[in-house]
Amino acid sequence: EVQLVESGGGLAQPGESLTLSCAASGFAVSSKTMTWVRQAPGQAGKRLEWVSSIDTHDVTWYGDSVKGRFTISRDNAKNMLYLHLSSLKTEDTAKYFCATDPLGNTRGQGTIVTVSS
Repeated sequence: EVQLVESGGGLAQPGESLTLSCAASGFAVSSKTMTWVRQAPGQAGKRLEWVSSIDTHDVTWYGDSVKGRFTISRDNAKNMLYLHLSSLKTEDTAKYFCATDPLGNTRGQGTIVTVSS
């Protein structure tokens, strides 16, 4: 059974950094293109926003709104996925999910990031 458990969210001030983690089980993260998606507050049921993906060759992609500020990475030995968020903005406030597909259809429960001064 595929299981994804996100952690690392919290409260940050604009300009600060956070690192999100995603513990995977039931499959190897090295075998899939892994993705982070997010959902802004008050938008439950609305389409998730794609944030970043990393493929099986460690090629990475980022959404325009996070490019240059977020970094996706993976630790195959630990079967973990990470997202380092830097230069945080208030508009980065959202629940962040790791997923095994770009649309976020197979994702964990998420971790909440709140950026506020």
